[in-house]
Amino acid sequence: MWLFLQQNEAMMKKDAYTQGILGTCPLFTGIDEADREKLLDCIGATQKKVEKNGFVCMAGEPVRFVEVVLSGAVHIVQDDFWGNRVILARIEPGDLFGEAFSCAEIAESSVSVMAVEESLLLLIDYRKILTTCSSVCGFHEGLIKNMVRILAERNIMLVQKIEHITRHTTREKLLSYLSSQARRVKSNVFDIPFNRQELAEYLSVDRSAMSNELSKMRDDGIVRFQRNHFELL
Repeated sequence: MWLFLQQNEAMMKKDAYTQGILGTCPLFTGIDEADREKLLDCIGATQKKVEKNGFVCMAGEPVRFVEVVLSGAVHIVQDDFWGNRVILARIEPGDLFGEAFSCAEIAESSVSVMAVEESLLLLIDYRKILTTCSSVCGFHEGLIKNMVRILAERNIMLVQKIEHITRHTTREKLLSYLSSQARRVKSNVFDIPFNRQELAEYLSVDRSAMSNELSKMRDDGIVRFQRNHFELL
């Protein structure tokens, strides 16, 4: 079950800006704080609170909003007929989701979004992002440019995930994913955002087989790890 919470405008701004979250969100890149406050008025943003393990939206439902995670974290997941789950992405504070389905006006989502922690989300009607206001404000034009860039970056991320899961063996999938994480932070020491079960679901592999392979990779001197902390050797 999820709980919908729409706060008054002043409280919404105070919560978001004291955490500095919107300043890190790619949707607001290049838009300073004063203009972001005006922009929130322009696009009529609201908030939604979702309990841990609650669903933000379910597969089969329409997606009407672009949503920014203000606190907590959500997983974008896909379940098959038998209940087998694949994690497509983890969305953390400052990042957003729902942009592809909402902008494409897809009648039914093929994925579900689940809160893995108690989460506070900022909801934005995609139509108010893509349509400039009557004053044709410059920061609104920046919002549109940012959305186009985000959609392009999401496409690249999808290609990268495909590169991981299409490798033939569990070891190859792990090496592909861990290598990409090392490149992302430009270091051979890094933390991944998944626990073991979540990583197995993300890579579409059996958890036990993956854990065994990680142990073999450690014994072979390829990697060291402690929970979600990894070091490539």
